[in-house]
Amino acid sequence: MRLSWDAKKAQTLVIVLLAFALSIALVTYVADHPATVETFMRHIGIWAPVASIALYAALGVSPIPSEALSMINGAVFGPLLGTLIGFAGNMVSATIEYGIGASLSNVTDFEARKEHLPLGLGRFPADSVWFLIFGRMVPGYGGKLVSVIGGVYRVPLWRYLWTAAIPTLVGTAIFVVGGFGLMRVF
Repeated sequence: MRLSWDAKKAQTLVIVLLAFALSIALVTYVADHPATVETFMRHIGIWAPVASIALYAALGVSPIPSEALSMINGAVFGPLLGTLIGFAGNMVSATIEYGIGASLSNVTDFEARKEHLPLGLGRFPADSVWFLIFGRMVPGYGGKLVSVIGGVYRVPLWRYLWTAAIPTLVGTAIFVVGGFGLMRVF
C-alpha cells in the first residue's frame, strides 16, 4: 500500500507525538524517583550503560534536559566511565533531536517556505560552526534547540555531529564529575 504525501505527513506527526508522549511519561517517572533509577542502574550490572543510553534517547524526544541523568551517571559509574556513557547517550539524543527537526522540515515543506519567513529567518546561518557549537552551551534548552534547528535547516549531518560532539563532551564531563563529587560528599 502506497501512502500519499499527506498520509506520510500525518504518519510522521503521529509517530513524533507518540514518541514525545511516551518519553514524557518515562522522564516524569525518572524525575520523581531518582533514587530508584540509581538503584536500578546499580543492580542491572552490564546492562546499566545500555539502560542509561536508552534513557538519554528518551530525553531526546522530550523537552527535558539530560543534566540530571549525567549526574546520576557520575554517581553510578564514576567520572571516566560516566562521562563516556553520558557522551554516547547525549550524542544519541542529539541525533534523535536532529531527526525530529528533519521530520518537521519534511512535514512543513520548510525548504519551499523558508525564503518567505519574516525578519530574514530563511537566511539564518544554521550551518555556522559558531552557532552549532556555542548555541549548545546555552544552559537548559540550548542543545535541543540547536539540534532541532539543525535538522529543520538540513545542516549536513557530518558537520552537525562533529560540532555537537565538542560541547557535548565538555558539558557531560562537567555534570558527571559533579554527580560523582556529590556522591562522595553525601
